[in-house]
Amino acid sequence: MNDRRTFPPPPEPLAVPVPDSHTHLDATLGFGTGGPTGVEHAVELARDVGVDRLVQVGTDVGSSRWACEVAAKHPAVVATVAVHPNDAPRLSNLDGALRDIEALAAQPRVRGVGETGLDTYRTGADGRPAQEYSFRAHIAIAKRYSKPLVIHDRDAHADVLRVLDAEGAPDTVVLHCFSGDAEFATECVRRGYVLRFAGTVTFANAHGLREAARLTPSRQILVETDAPYLTPMPHRGRPNASYLIPLTVRALAEVRGEPVDDLCAAISATGERVFGPW
Repeated sequence: MNDRRTFPPPPEPLAVPVPDSHTHLDATLGFGTGGPTGVEHAVELARDVGVDRLVQVGTDVGSSRWACEVAAKHPAVVATVAVHPNDAPRLSNLDGALRDIEALAAQPRVRGVGETGLDTYRTGADGRPAQEYSFRAHIAIAKRYSKPLVIHDRDAHADVLRVLDAEGAPDTVVLHCFSGDAEFATECVRRGYVLRFAGTVTFANAHGLREAARLTPSRQILVETDAPYLTPMPHRGRPNASYLIPLTVRALAEVRGEPVDDLCAAISATGERVFGPW
């Protein structure tokens, strides 16, 4: 059997439950073999290892609507809604999509606006004006509805801060799959932003990311999978799912020299502070 298409076995459960603050169940289901077969199964697998809450993230109008539907049916799941920054330049009617996202953002089970932001890795110069226009629109939506802003930032650290400064950041800003170094982390921490660490913090070459994790106060840390991607070591390259969060949490605690249970308690409290009670 090809391990690259087979979900890893579950890790040892956490004693103190934490949320997976960013997952894509719509992409995870059916991604490989041996993993979750449906939303209820995904929730059950996660709960069995101490991951008791999931944030299902929208990346376009369709997936955002699906996220809302899933959150309405499953008490362990809440939703975020957005047009992904790499999709914004490709849409023939971006304003129409943004209106749809704003309508979804008003729903009570929607607890965040994102993932939005800037990505200069996959979007070339021609698409960046539309990407920034979309980012600014999402910031406005988050502020109108008093929802956290969930930011996708790839190779665009300075520009993300520039736009947030120009528009005025919402009360709560979350950096999804934080990918910066210690210098960028220091700037984000100073501004009160929440940094979310994914399986990438376990990768051998992620020295700068681990430095960032060490200096971030525990009350400004969340963990995520970005499933089905970014699977933590020792299973890098295989499909990811929420039930693998304990691997990232334990690696993060080791990097920080912090007891796992203490870090879990802080992550859990931050999850509730950012996304509200499930």
